[in-house]
Amino acid sequence: MKYADVLRLAKAFEGLEESTSYGTPALKLRGKLVTRLKEDGVTLVVRVDPAARDALLSARPKTFFVTDHYVGYPFLLVDLKTVKVAELRGLLEDAIREVAPKPKAKRARKR
Repeated sequence: MKYADVLRLAKAFEGLEESTSYGTPALKLRGKLVTRLKEDGVTLVVRVDPAARDALLSARPKTFFVTDHYVGYPFLLVDLKTVKVAELRGLLEDAIREVAPKPKAKRARKR
């Protein structure tokens, strides 16, 4: 898979916009990073829930990994050469949920 394939998948998600991050192509939702291509051109950085990240790292360590830089951050590195389309689509959906605005709780009004 190539970054062009990521862009094709992204078209299915409303509100994603092409941008840059650290000088590399990126996708953002309302200015918040969803995913970006690393400088090597074959690794995708994807926002992820930390609990989900641990499961993915265990399940497919050749496809999903982190470097020391990303250990304390809610991101997962994805090898575009080995990731499956359905996996990446699911990761993008989850990443969008992570950055999407949360509905504000209605406060009870006193009269």
